Amino acid sequence: MSQDSSHFDPELAITQVRREFGEHGGVAPSIERSSTFTVMEPGIMPDIFDGKRSPDREGCYLYSRHFNPTIDVLDRYLAAMEGTEFAVGTASGMAAISCALLQLCDAGSHIVSSSTIYGGTHALLAQLLPRHGIQTSFVHPRDIGAFEAAIQPNTKVIYAETMGNPTLAIPNIEALANLAHKHGIQLVVDNTFAPMVMSPARHGADIVVYSMTKYVNGASDLLAGCICCSREFGHSLYDLQTGCAMLLGPTMDPRVAFDIMQRLPHLAIRMREHGRRALAIAERLQDLGLRVLYPGLSTHPDYDLAQTLVNPGYGYGGMLALDCETQERANELMGVLQNEVGFGLIAVSLGYFDTLMSVSSCSTSSEIPDEEQTKMGLNPGLLRLSVGISGSLESRLAQIEKGVKKVFSS
Repeated sequence: MSQDSSHFDPELAITQVRREFGEHGGVAPSIERSSTFTVMEPGIMPDIFDGKRSPDREGCYLYSRHFNPTIDVLDRYLAAMEGTEFAVGTASGMAAISCALLQLCDAGSHIVSSSTIYGGTHALLAQLLPRHGIQTSFVHPRDIGAFEAAIQPNTKVIYAETMGNPTLAIPNIEALANLAHKHGIQLVVDNTFAPMVMSPARHGADIVVYSMTKYVNGASDLLAGCICCSREFGHSLYDLQTGCAMLLGPTMDPRVAFDIMQRLPHLAIRMREHGRRALAIAERLQDLGLRVLYPGLSTHPDYDLAQTLVNPGYGYGGMLALDCETQERANELMGVLQNEVGFGLIAVSLGYFDTLMSVSSCSTSSEIPDEEQTKMGLNPGLLRLSVGISGSLESRLAQIEKGVKKVFSS
């Protein structure tokens, strides 16, 4: 059931979590790099292996692939940010997605997924999981009827992204949650594009996954992921016999956890600025007569829905897409923007403090067959922009306008 998100402030939620100080009273937490941990009495260890003891049940640690004190601190902060009971840090976003889905699905299970998703996730669902007896049906993210029609007796999961990569189609999270729960299945939502901007768990999502490599970290210098979930599901991921986070070994490095912890306090500031600049650039491009996809524009097909999902004051995210019609023109524009006017960098990924640009059809969505790209509305010339926060907005607007005029007037 959906929770009222109108007054939920993820930034405030993080500040209300118990503050963790360093070993000697430092304002930053200590980094615990031990791979294994002692117990004070021999009888304690069997209890840990039996699942009777853990860090949040009598405070016992076993092995850093299982639980780690530094990662646990970050997990508590992330759970607060999402409004969930628990969180599990992983080594990458794909590790988070894979572990969550494999924990929910056995051989013979079925998933209904939005068709507008990251290429790596599409490959996981369409190519890898079927080798292990897990099938997926893909439907348009806006078509709730299609989601329901695709549900089978063995369906275990509905999967979607808050803002579809790269077309920025927004599914109705609350409607999907109601549909999932009506059929006794779980809704898993990837919120990588919109941390703090949207809080899917507040609208009924059971599990929220992240690639924290992107906005949550913000510096494009490490890989990390996260699964935000119920305490029960989190403990199932760490089960010594059947837990995917335990047995598949997607362990986050505690030094990575520490670095992300230090960047969380300014995530809200960064997301507001990413959104402010993305909206201004989207409006300028639209004024120049170009087809722009950005959920903060009233011309976006999901604009009204976005109003019901965003947390007030955080904007609409830093991702926008520009339809250049052909791959050749998109490539030409990227070359001009990087090499002539200095607007951004030609690179995959997103959430960096500089603007990153890529043509999705032949990069981050290249795992998706051409016919499927067409169905999901991904044109060959769609240029994805992860709008940065460096330099003045005025200079960035002038740069992109100069680049666009050069390419589109030729």
